[in-house]
Amino acid sequence: MGFTGFPDEAFLFYEGLEADNSKSWFAQHKGLYEEAVRAPMLALAGELAPEFGPAHLFRPHRDVRFAKDKSPYKTHQGAFVERQPGIGLYVEISAQGLFVAGGCYTQASDQVARYRAAVDEDLSGKPLTAVTEALTAAGHTLGGERLKTRPRGFGDDHPRIELLRHKSLYAGRRFDPEPWVSTPEARVRVAETWRDFAPLLDWLCTHVRGSELPRR
Repeated sequence: MGFTGFPDEAFLFYEGLEADNSKSWFAQHKGLYEEAVRAPMLALAGELAPEFGPAHLFRPHRDVRFAKDKSPYKTHQGAFVERQPGIGLYVEISAQGLFVAGGCYTQASDQVARYRAAVDEDLSGKPLTAVTEALTAAGHTLGGERLKTRPRGFGDDHPRIELLRHKSLYAGRRFDPEPWVSTPEARVRVAETWRDFAPLLDWLCTHVRGSELPRR
């Protein structure tokens, strides 16, 4: 079955889960999750795969081993298309609507070092400034973990100090749960937004790449 959009029941499911994030509530509504959330996300990923590559759907369960918040379930369903380890495209459905993003999400020390070296160098740093300025001008927002102060070894007067503060960097756009999200137009919007992120992903894949450190 092709992608026809995320039905209203998907948003109702997550509104209910936010109100009662318990194993008993999820078990009672698992069928709704499978039908209104997971199945449409799988269909969306399948239709986008020929252009962008296969997507990995994240499990609904949270890893609470080291978390203060012991809520057992995520209040969103995400899917990730990986270009290089930690670098790729992302789409998410939640009670707040549709979130579409692309960039670098990992924070391995070797990646941070390569990122900052590339931002510092004019030949690679100036193009990133142009890419991020174009994205924000188009209505996208920049996100990622950032230092509150300047990173060690760089002055506050560096022309790209705001980018240097990032330990991870992605661009994203949130769409409210408007009627079109429940139609095939959602696939068109996700594809258009992911295409906007292509220059950022190209820069990250060239200059940051996946982590080369051994996995813990």
